[in-house]
Amino acid sequence: MTRGLLFFAALAIAASLAALGRPAGDLLQRVPPAAAKRRNPFAGSEPDRRAGAKLFRQECAACHGRDAKGIGKAPPLTNPLVRQADPGKLFWILQNGSLRRGMPSFSHLPDEERWQIVTYLKSL
Repeated sequence: MTRGLLFFAALAIAASLAALGRPAGDLLQRVPPAAAKRRNPFAGSEPDRRAGAKLFRQECAACHGRDAKGIGKAPPLTNPLVRQADPGKLFWILQNGSLRRGMPSFSHLPDEERWQIVTYLKSL
């Protein structure tokens, strides 16, 4: 009986750990290849990173937290899957969102501001 409980406890822990990066990873996999190839015109720009940090606090922190570590169902954006993602993928997700996952579209923001948020996310 004890071995059975240990097995199920280990299985539950493994499933929980596997799910940590899953929402962000699933969404990143759905980005069209052409969108993924887009390059960030502000990559490496410190003023644009700072502008992106300010925009992140205004637009994203309510769900993802001021520290980008996630709140509730919103995944952490400090996750290696996000940091290593192609900038074009992050831009596409900001532009299109995902209603199924509760991620709103930020298409109301100009392209420049969305790229600035991407610049900030890549710096985390």
